[in-house]
Amino acid sequence: MTAALVAGLLAGFGIAIPVGAVATYLVALTARTSWKTGAFAALGVATADGLYALIAAVGGAALAPLLLPILLPLRLVSVLVLLGLAFWGGLKAVRHYRDRRMAVQRSDAPRHPYLSLLGMTMLNPTTVIYFAALILGSQASLGPVELAVFVLAAFTASASWQLLLACGGALLGRILTGERGRLATTLVSSCLITGFALNLLF
Repeated sequence: MTAALVAGLLAGFGIAIPVGAVATYLVALTARTSWKTGAFAALGVATADGLYALIAAVGGAALAPLLLPILLPLRLVSVLVLLGLAFWGGLKAVRHYRDRRMAVQRSDAPRHPYLSLLGMTMLNPTTVIYFAALILGSQASLGPVELAVFVLAAFTASASWQLLLACGGALLGRILTGERGRLATTLVSSCLITGFALNLLF
């Protein structure tokens, strides 16, 4: 059980720590809204990682081949979603700056940050392939209890990292509270998200 716990923690941190488009969006979202919004969004990301860990643990070897035929469509949908987020975020930032209305507004945040980030993260099939490879690569056969420990540990690791990113976004928001600061951080975030999206195509 200890081995499953350690493996789950390492797997969760392994998929969560690399900073990609979702992490960038999470930090920017928290910076321009609130810690509460960022925390809900962070838990949405962690839930997606936990669900994929569960699917991989239960599905085993049969899962990765089934995903391969739909890998390209999922990747294209993910690219479109990311580009839309980048464009809309940058457009709103410029409009607010021009109107001198860069203060935090309700419209800056999605209505359901948890569900929004959950859906965005679930668009990434690489996560489930990652967890499936870890399960298949394990020399030990995991029983139901060990699998449950693995999944919960992976979720906990991902949640802790995503909440840390949200905390960083909240601190960033406090530091960059001026109009120019919020404009700059939003535009930088939009550029990074665009770069991550385009990178998925090549």
